[in-house]
Amino acid sequence: MLNLAKKKAIDRIKTLSTEPASEILNTQNPSQNQLQSLIDLYSQEHFQQGIDEASRLLLQFPLSVTLYNIRGASYAGLGELDSAIDSYRRAIKIKPDFTLAINNLGVALKGKGNLKESIQVFKKALDIQPDYAEAYNNLGLSYKEEGRLKEAIEALMKALSLKPDYVQAYNNMGITLQQQGRLPEAIEVFMKALSLSPNFAEASSNIGTILQEVKFSKPVKGLPEIIIHLLDRKIYVKPFAISSAVVSLVRLDLEFHAILEAYLSNRLEQTLEEIIFRLSKVPLLLKMMQLCPLPDVEIESFLTWLRSEILNNLSELSYSKENVSVLSALALQCFTNEYIYSHPAEDTWSLNELECDVHNSLKNGNQPSALSVACLASYKALYNYSWHDLLYLTDDLTELVTRQIAEPQQENLLRTEMPVLTEIIDGVSLNVREQYEEYPYPRWINLQIPMLAKPIHRMAHEINLKIIHKKIFESVEPKILIAGCGTGQHSIQTASRFKDCNVLAIDLSLSSLAYAKRKTQELGITNIEYMQADILDLAKLGRQFDIVESFGVLHHMNDPMAGWRVLTSCLKPGGLMMISLYSELARQHIVKMRREIKKEKIISDDQGMKYFRNKVMKSNSMHHKKILSSPDFFSLGPLRDLIFHVQEHRFTMKQIKKCLSSLGLEFCGFEADQIVNKFKKTNFGLGDPYDLEKWHIFEKENPDTFSKTDGFWCQKVR
Repeated sequence: MLNLAKKKAIDRIKTLSTEPASEILNTQNPSQNQLQSLIDLYSQEHFQQGIDEASRLLLQFPLSVTLYNIRGASYAGLGELDSAIDSYRRAIKIKPDFTLAINNLGVALKGKGNLKESIQVFKKALDIQPDYAEAYNNLGLSYKEEGRLKEAIEALMKALSLKPDYVQAYNNMGITLQQQGRLPEAIEVFMKALSLSPNFAEASSNIGTILQEVKFSKPVKGLPEIIIHLLDRKIYVKPFAISSAVVSLVRLDLEFHAILEAYLSNRLEQTLEEIIFRLSKVPLLLKMMQLCPLPDVEIESFLTWLRSEILNNLSELSYSKENVSVLSALALQCFTNEYIYSHPAEDTWSLNELECDVHNSLKNGNQPSALSVACLASYKALYNYSWHDLLYLTDDLTELVTRQIAEPQQENLLRTEMPVLTEIIDGVSLNVREQYEEYPYPRWINLQIPMLAKPIHRMAHEINLKIIHKKIFESVEPKILIAGCGTGQHSIQTASRFKDCNVLAIDLSLSSLAYAKRKTQELGITNIEYMQADILDLAKLGRQFDIVESFGVLHHMNDPMAGWRVLTSCLKPGGLMMISLYSELARQHIVKMRREIKKEKIISDDQGMKYFRNKVMKSNSMHHKKILSSPDFFSLGPLRDLIFHVQEHRFTMKQIKKCLSSLGLEFCGFEADQIVNKFKKTNFGLGDPYDLEKWHIFEKENPDTFSKTDGFWCQKVR
């Protein structure tokens, strides 16, 4: 499917090509069929064919500005902006008031980073055609990239005044407001874009991104419905990443707020059936319960209580759509958080009795009630019950049975088919593998996937990487290695990010790889190869890659530098590498907790982790309170990864600089826009974002900067 910007570009070409020739220039033009053929080549992204055909026709029609404009657009499609600029200038020389080509010239100049010149070109187009909304939109984008955000907003507002349904301008306005830190206003603008075009992929993805940065202090009308719509589409937002924002919004819902406050103050007077019915009227809560752990201690306490109440009063609940929906959502919440909720000892008898009743019912050829199945599924995954294969798939249990039975069965099959590079023998690697076999990290349902795959040069330009050797841009079908792909989020996002790429994704854990492959197949992605392998053994592949990415892996190895050397040896000369490492400064509260765990000799099994976690939740110590803001604290697998990992190293910026130097790698920049923008507020030099000494000073002054282990890029220079 074409993205909106490309569709608009095609529409502009179509509009021009159907104008009477006399309105373009009093000269001979190609036939409408010939122009339509060029438009078709462009829309199908056959850019080189379009260039060749337009060039051939220009020999016959040398004064056709339409041909020059289409050829310029085709060059731009290939990323050959100098050639695109030349074609646009030729059209403008023939017809100086040709505003479409003038606007396209400005876009190409902006793409090359010639922002000042692009601004002048857009202003020229507007001098000729003052009501040219698209030129105002593009002028706003150039201002935005120059950092002139106030002028950017003024230009975008003008575009919208001329064209009130201009969804791309709303989207660009939202991005600009976000850069100004005006997050609530940005959300409203993105919502306006989606109200005009509900399937607008770019705005959908952008609102998913901004929800990662915000918490709400007042309700936003219509936003819960939009979030549910985005979650249903499965590729626009990562539930885990927006969980804090959604929880803050759910807590403002009048229905849920009243229930939670009554529970916390021990004033719940309604019957269990009435409470469940009221919860069923909070669809955003139920949707998020199905998709990811809810990072809120008070909500966890309430849901833990609710689960126990349901178990001990199940016979009092009537069968209803509302009851089934809430009990199923609760079961999926517990499954997703890997049954991190504790339950009192007195629940054990009720749980055993219910399981026996369900088992006996199935043995007698009768199906248990959906409420009974959902209740049991909130304490233990259905596939762990011996009788799970006797359950019939009914409409009201479809999602629950799929997630808790069918998908684990599929993963077990995929495990047996997974290619293996070589037997894993390193001691630490074996321990790490064992951890992730038991707790694949993270379990996820939806993912925010790049809407448009881009060539390497576009990616590097958009995130402002300092590229030393430009030869990497010549790689049109990049070979990419993901070293430590976990459950597939990283490999899927990368495979969707780079145009025409092929990805090899390796990991120690077969459970993680099977999860990754299942999700990859579910999304219909075909350019990823999965393999079990240890980074230390990658030389046995005998392959080199244009890009190597390793996110949150090296710091779990016995000798991170040994692993990093192997990865560097797998990288082609001039190749790019993305690495993420734990920050020494940002994880000091984690270090304290790891010492406590070691001192108390707490074992990292379910019982030990829950014991320590409950202790942390009751503590008033600042380093304990700090961890409550981490979504990883609310699920067993991520919790183990966060504070109970079998191996952990941390790094300072100076250590990273030393590592890069010894490996022949050059630092290219951090990818996290929010962090880089904050850094630039006190570091004004053009080269400052690529100076790790300055980053060292910045991080010392802002020690929580890299609490999320954001990745950085580097390039192999020797």
